[in-house]
Amino acid sequence: MRHNDRAASAPWIRTRLRTAPGAATALAVLVLVTAFLAAAFPRAVDAYETKGLRHDILTADAGRSTLEVARPQPGLELPQAQRDAEARSPELARIGAGLLKALPAPLRADTSSVAYGVRTSKPAVANEPWLARPEAVPPQLSYVAQSGLKEHATLASGAWPTTPREVTSDSRAVQGAVTEETAAELKVKVGATITLLTAAQEPITVTITGIVAPRDPQGSYWSADPLLRTPSLVLDPTSPFPVHYWTGTVLLAEDSGPALLSTAAEPVLFWRIPPDPAGLTGPDDARLTSVIASLESGPGLLKVRETAGDTAVFATGLGHIVEANARMRDAISPVIAVAALGIGSVAAVVLLMTGALIAGRRKAELALMRSRGGSLRGIGGRLLAETAVTVLPASALGLLLATLAVSEGRFWPGALAAAGVGLLVCVALPLRTTLQHIRPTLHGAREDMVSARPSRRRTVAELTLLVLAVGAVTALRRRGTSAEGGTDLLVSGAPVLVALIAALVLVRLYPLPLRLATRPVARLRGAIGFLSLARAGRSSAGGALPLLALLLALATAAFGGSVIAGIGDARDDAALASVGADARISGASERATLPDELVRTVRDLDGVRGAAPVRIEYSVNMPEAVAGDGGASGGDAGTGTSTGSGSASADDAKVAALVGIDPASYAELARVTGLPAFPAARLKATGSSAPLPKGAKAAPGRVLPAIASPAVAARLGKEPRAIETLSGDFEVQVVGTVSRVASVSPTDFLVVNSAALEQKAPTTLLLTGAPDPGKLRAAVEGSGKEYAVQLRSEERARYVNTPMQAGAERIYLAAVAAGAGYALLAVLLSLLQTAPERRTLLARLRTMGLTTGQGRKLLAFEATPQALLAAGGGLFTGWATIALLSPGIDLVPLALAGVAGSDTSPVLLRTDLWSLALPAAGVVALAAAVAGVQAWWASRRGSITELRAGDSR
Repeated sequence: MRHNDRAASAPWIRTRLRTAPGAATALAVLVLVTAFLAAAFPRAVDAYETKGLRHDILTADAGRSTLEVARPQPGLELPQAQRDAEARSPELARIGAGLLKALPAPLRADTSSVAYGVRTSKPAVANEPWLARPEAVPPQLSYVAQSGLKEHATLASGAWPTTPREVTSDSRAVQGAVTEETAAELKVKVGATITLLTAAQEPITVTITGIVAPRDPQGSYWSADPLLRTPSLVLDPTSPFPVHYWTGTVLLAEDSGPALLSTAAEPVLFWRIPPDPAGLTGPDDARLTSVIASLESGPGLLKVRETAGDTAVFATGLGHIVEANARMRDAISPVIAVAALGIGSVAAVVLLMTGALIAGRRKAELALMRSRGGSLRGIGGRLLAETAVTVLPASALGLLLATLAVSEGRFWPGALAAAGVGLLVCVALPLRTTLQHIRPTLHGAREDMVSARPSRRRTVAELTLLVLAVGAVTALRRRGTSAEGGTDLLVSGAPVLVALIAALVLVRLYPLPLRLATRPVARLRGAIGFLSLARAGRSSAGGALPLLALLLALATAAFGGSVIAGIGDARDDAALASVGADARISGASERATLPDELVRTVRDLDGVRGAAPVRIEYSVNMPEAVAGDGGASGGDAGTGTSTGSGSASADDAKVAALVGIDPASYAELARVTGLPAFPAARLKATGSSAPLPKGAKAAPGRVLPAIASPAVAARLGKEPRAIETLSGDFEVQVVGTVSRVASVSPTDFLVVNSAALEQKAPTTLLLTGAPDPGKLRAAVEGSGKEYAVQLRSEERARYVNTPMQAGAERIYLAAVAAGAGYALLAVLLSLLQTAPERRTLLARLRTMGLTTGQGRKLLAFEATPQALLAAGGGLFTGWATIALLSPGIDLVPLALAGVAGSDTSPVLLRTDLWSLALPAAGVVALAAAVAGVQAWWASRRGSITELRAGDSR
């Protein structure tokens, strides 16, 4: 029997696949694409987390990322020969090799840059008169006998330092070298000698035999201790006056370490091990943090001391780098989870819709099998077998393509996701199909009708989902997307739950307006309008699954598009706040002014649409705060805000920036760059504030109108107040407030008309337009002085900084595209589900005299109301989801994190109209196009073909 069963099953599967190859191929393609997306998502997350961790370690300062093991010099109770041997290269190399082997996984070393040796931890004063003394203070030098000098430097002049004879702690002459930067700053030449005193005040002569140039100045060999490469001018902490002195490092021959043991400079033995992040992955950060903590003060330190000595200590800043990376990942992951859950839900619903479409097409066939004695188990087994033959290879191929497309990442999460897609289709299709045939039936109910009254179970399920959605949205608004212990799936799934509730509500309500619209249409001439609205109002094509897929897809696409738009807006605003305009030219110092010739030259460059010269003076002391309520007269000014009392902010605004502007050019700049409108008319220089001739002194009691920040306006009040500035002494009267100006970053400022100042030369030039960066810099350099040129486009590019940010942004772009694609696919599946019934309807109506044109209008009018309702519901759902969840979403980790000097104020989610409108418009367009194609195809088939004798339709 078993052999016969197996023999009988194979022809069934082959027969079914040959009978409907198009349906099997379409299902396989859909499963392939969905499995690819499902498998690629966790791999993409792993990839950007891995690249982010490696990027942070590679770009971090070598002094923070390098692992250093150090121990004091050998004890004085030991024999001198033993002390000298422990400071020589063979013993240091042996210990270094042991330390490399003892590094626990996943920590690995970059063996090409490992360095070890002996160094002084306390600088020694060098009293040679030829050394540089900028303020008559002798330099203090450190000495290091470090391995690998020849491998990491090139000889610029002289010869390499060597040890002609064995160096011991009794040696009083050694050879050394310095880098080119040290030689230039400290005036060291080849052949010079420097005296280093021993603990017994005996001189050790260090002869400089060569000057070297680092091969990789930013590498860990030279940057773990920057003084090896570059000397530093430091402030003398022991002097009562601010005096500076040079400090630098002399590089001794590799085996000269024993000579340092006799000095009082506190020599230490050290091993510097730079980490190699090439083998690290994103999920390794937790293990890496634990391993570093163990090496610093745990079991790992005990193993280090077994190799390097009982007094060895381990130090590194790598743990802080990994922790900072983990904080950014934890901040980004919940936002990414919103996109993942949204697209995953849409994909699952579309797969279920596909199963429903296939089940509907085979309903009559399976009903016949069931009526002739077929068991549910046998029918379900046959369906499972023929589905698995198509779906499982497609899932495997999707996993393979995802693995090839995203090379980095763990295999098992992607494999489980692809297997989940295949399992869902393999189980859902046979289960849904067999449940419809629990009882044998000859004819089913009408397929163009929806249930008039939903069941109690459906009502309870909808109420349960409503409670979950309200709880998720409330939690998200209160505590944001981040949760202790990882991503909160309930919170991240709040947009999905909101869209789900909206879909269920729309399913219940959408027939009502259509049925109401049929009443006035029924009174019109012609049956097309009435038939289309009547069928649209009672058709099952707009059931729960199609509408749920549409609303989920549109809401997810709107959410993802708004995230992308919010990131771009935040970076644009941050770049504008940093530069102030499209381009900015300023002096090397705060007091440096721009010559008139430079302003004219830059203003005439191609691409420059406007130029606003600005004079900025920082740290201007403000008068004492006025008692009681302060504020500017007419404080709102159309653009400003009323200051009110503002006592707290007034007390904070003790120092402000004075900004002198040309009101007309600055107002135009504010308009072009999108800044708040500036009330230029209020700074008109008339009367006592009339422009001063060049070089003229202002008369006492001169009052200038000013636009101030709210805090400064609250401090100054409404009456004129005297201030002292480098631009002149005068009184100011606040006539309006603005919250932000383009030229300064401080929040406290005072803006006046520069024409009324005694010193009116601009310190900054703000430009609008798109000037050529090369020509702009050439024009500035041609002035003969050093001026800084900042471009808004270059500042904007800085914010796409880390692979983690860029990877998360790409995932959201993919989410938007996938959401839009699944929405269109849901429309197509919904219309295909009722395509046979529509063709039959047209055939029947054509026998009653319906023309081809009228048939096309009927299908178009029938599909359009449902598409419009779904698109409108999607628009509302997307907008409501963003409006509800935006207070809990902060886009700073995605937009600005990791960029020094960037604004870290919260960046809230805002609705992007294009992300709302484009997918919704695509839904309507596709519905109309499919309806038109169906009508055209039905018109080509004769009524005899559609209406066969004995057909149950």
